[in-house]
Amino acid sequence: MKVTVVGAGAVGASCAEYIAIKDFASEVVILDIKEGFAEGKAMDLMQTASLNGFDTKIVGTTGDYSQTAESDVAVITSGIPRKPGMTREELIGINAGIVKMVSTSLIEHSPNVIIIVVSNPMDTMTYLAHKATGLPKNRIIGMGGALDSARFKYRLAEALDAPISDIDGMVIGGHSDKGMVPLTRLATRNSLNVTEFLSEERLEQVAADTKVGGATLTGLLGTSAWYAPGAAVSEMVKAIALDSKKMFPCSALLDGEYGLSDLCIGVPVIIGKGGIEKIVEIKLTDAEKAKIAESAEGVKKTNGLLTL
Repeated sequence: MKVTVVGAGAVGASCAEYIAIKDFASEVVILDIKEGFAEGKAMDLMQTASLNGFDTKIVGTTGDYSQTAESDVAVITSGIPRKPGMTREELIGINAGIVKMVSTSLIEHSPNVIIIVVSNPMDTMTYLAHKATGLPKNRIIGMGGALDSARFKYRLAEALDAPISDIDGMVIGGHSDKGMVPLTRLATRNSLNVTEFLSEERLEQVAADTKVGGATLTGLLGTSAWYAPGAAVSEMVKAIALDSKKMFPCSALLDGEYGLSDLCIGVPVIIGKGGIEKIVEIKLTDAEKAKIAESAEGVKKTNGLLTL
């Protein structure tokens, strides 16, 4: 499998590193517009291959999309990251133009590629990639829900004082501080509902901490996080490479599912060699349905800022 990562910054380099270390791809191409930057990142990562025990070939290129030709999967991380105090939505002006150009350039050289969008505001950038390329809905996936769910499980494990391997949980809805819907009702520890162990008040705090997970890190780091986003992407790419039919909450283009249409928002999906192979509709309570509807309105408002 050949994978392209567009953007050699912290998130892109983290994506490339985790994909290489997991050793399921034959080649990873890192592309960036900054002269020599992707080449340097690729060389640095290749010099870890003997130490980390992987055989994936990593190459870098400055803006040459011909080097990405015949990619099976492409990851778009390019664009400006968040700074402290910024919302994801504030990035739309600059990042929309970048994502549109990148997605069309990728398709030109890899007409069968599956695209994973990481750039923020992620749900809107995923929607833009659909509109810019006209690809089937299964071949463009927004990463956000996989990352948000990992952060949810981290907060649940913290509250339970339990190993994260015990925890299962899911976040759906928009990838924004206000739009996320952590499904505390369905979260479990070794198949036992976490409501058996945590009070409603504590679960509300877990949900609140999850929703501002990105903003919390941006405040601490001075920029967007990169390790967890890179790990989330690598697991999604791995599911495609191995055709594992793994379920992730991801931003998908909806056409009536969950009563929503013509927008991309986080819902559970099955990922395999075809990309999104199925959108899973789970039964939500009236309160959860209301939260999803509110989240969708927020996503549509941001979509309205696009020039398509």
